Amino acid sequence: MAQRKGLGKGLDALIPGGDFSSTTSAEGVSYVPIERISPNPYQPRSEIQNEDLQDLCASIKEHGIIQPLIVTADENQVGDFILIAGERRLRAAGLAGLESVPVLIRENMTNQQQLELALIENLQREDLSAIEAAEAYQQLAEEFKLSHEEIALRVGKSRTAVTNTIRLLKLPPDVIHAIAEGKISEGHGRALLGLENPVAQSAAMKSIINNDLNVRQTEDLIRKLVERKSPSPAPKKEIPAEIQNIEKQLRSQFGTKVAVNHGKQGGSITFFYYSEEELENLIEQMLHS
Repeated sequence: MAQRKGLGKGLDALIPGGDFSSTTSAEGVSYVPIERISPNPYQPRSEIQNEDLQDLCASIKEHGIIQPLIVTADENQVGDFILIAGERRLRAAGLAGLESVPVLIRENMTNQQQLELALIENLQREDLSAIEAAEAYQQLAEEFKLSHEEIALRVGKSRTAVTNTIRLLKLPPDVIHAIAEGKISEGHGRALLGLENPVAQSAAMKSIINNDLNVRQTEDLIRKLVERKSPSPAPKKEIPAEIQNIEKQLRSQFGTKVAVNHGKQGGSITFFYYSEEELENLIEQMLHS
């Protein structure tokens, strides 16, 4: 069988090898009582929908747990374990009335490896919201001093995707909450970053929800709001449709605000960035375009 690419490869790389517990079977799977497994303190996923758990619970009752959970020994409690990956399966197993679950026991896992592995498993299943992913990426960056490029390599994403996702955390709390709840999308959030004032971002978010605006319509709204608030000593010329289209394409490709100044004898293109990471990301994209 051909080796899977992307996240599957990253998952294999992040599960440390080594000896299994003495209770491990020939296949490498042990059965551990649910009560002896503690949650992963580095679990990036903050919410699990009850409907999802009920569906998984029904499946477990019918077929059992097909994919073992991954745990590591609890250094503070002999005979107990800390969950690394498989929180949904663990909760659903409890609902299904199981007393023990199949696990793979990994030795000597660092806090960083616990976070990375839990993050990758959730990303593989697309279980994380954009905000949960952003918070996990930021924790890898701040607590473990990983660059955006290093995070991207570990989770199988592009550096641009990691940087743009982390930028969502610059939005005000009510907008972040709306993204986390699925009221607006990550694309809406990225468009709102074009407004510098948190009050304006929150107001624009309410307009998006009330008027059911898609991402393109939101980008148009943000552009109009920015133009309206920009001081100008002279009446502002209307931006030709083709120039607006170019700005939209560049915004979409580079993930940041772009302004095109076009005149009869030339002009300029301005790219906006808000951190050194974003500047490096822009330069990298331009050099490899």
